Amino acid sequence: MKSKIKSLKRSYQNAVFVCMLVFIFAVSCDSNDAKPAEKIKLATSSTLGSYLTDSDGNTLYFFTHDAAGENTCTGGCATAWPIYNEENLTQDVLADGLSLADFETITTASGSKQTTYKGWPLYYYAPGGVRELPTETKGEAVGTVWFVAKPDYTIMLVNAQLVGLNGKNYKEDYTEGEGSVQYFTDAKGRTLYTFTHDKKNKNNFTTGDANHDASWPVFTDELTNVPSTLDKSLFGTIDISGKKQITYKGWPVYYFGADNQRGENKGVSVPGPGVWPVVEKGTSEAPE
Repeated sequence: MKSKIKSLKRSYQNAVFVCMLVFIFAVSCDSNDAKPAEKIKLATSSTLGSYLTDSDGNTLYFFTHDAAGENTCTGGCATAWPIYNEENLTQDVLADGLSLADFETITTASGSKQTTYKGWPLYYYAPGGVRELPTETKGEAVGTVWFVAKPDYTIMLVNAQLVGLNGKNYKEDYTEGEGSVQYFTDAKGRTLYTFTHDKKNKNNFTTGDANHDASWPVFTDELTNVPSTLDKSLFGTIDISGKKQITYKGWPVYYFGADNQRGENKGVSVPGPGVWPVVEKGTSEAPE
C-alpha cells in the first residue's frame, strides 16, 4: 500500500514539474516573440514618401543650417522648432528599415540632449509654440530650410559659409567675403561639387587612376529622394570608370577628398576660387 502511495506521489510530482516547464516555456516564448513598442516610426505621405516620426506619429525634421551636425536653432527658432530626444534607443524599438548605427545623441549649446539621424539633429514643428498634430507635415520646406527627416534622401540641402582650403571665406560668387550659401550635400551632409571644365554629361576629370581620382571622387549613389524644393527630373547619371556618377543639369557631381568632416566645403578654393563650385539649385545648365 505504501509503495502504491509513493508511486502516486511521484506521478503527481512529475506531472506538476512538466506543467511548470510548459508554463515557463510558454512565457519565455511570449516574451521573446513580443517586439517592444516602436520609439521611432516611419510614416508615409503621398507627396513626401517615407519619413521619420516619434512614437506618437509626430513628424521629425532636419534644419539645413545644421550642416556640421550641431544644433543651430536657438532663441525664437527653438520655440517654433523644439528639439527631439529619445534616450536609450535600441534596434528593436526602431521601425523596420531603420538602422541603430544612424542614430546618435548630441548636447546642444544650452546643455540639452538631442537625437540625430545620419548626423542631422531632429526637431518637431510647433508654430506659435503649439506643436503640430500627428500625421501633419506643415513644417516641410518652411523658409526653404526645414525638411521632413526622410530615411532615403540621396541629396540634402545645407546653408553654410563657404570656407576654402586656404582658410578664406567666400560668398556665393566666389569673391572673398561673408555670407551663407545654400548648396547640395549627400544624405550625411558631405558637400557636393561640379567642375567648370566638364561639359554636359561629360566628366573631364576622372581618369581611372586611383591616386589622381582620389582628390575629387565621383558621387555615386542610387537616386531615390531629394528635398521637395528640388526637381528630381534634373538629376541623372553617366557611366565613368565602371561607376554610375550622378549629374545635375548635366553637370557630373563630385566630392572633394580633403573634406574630412560633414559641413566642410574646402574645395571651393582649389586650385582657385570657383573652379570647383558647390552644386546649387540655381546652378546653370552644363554646356554642350
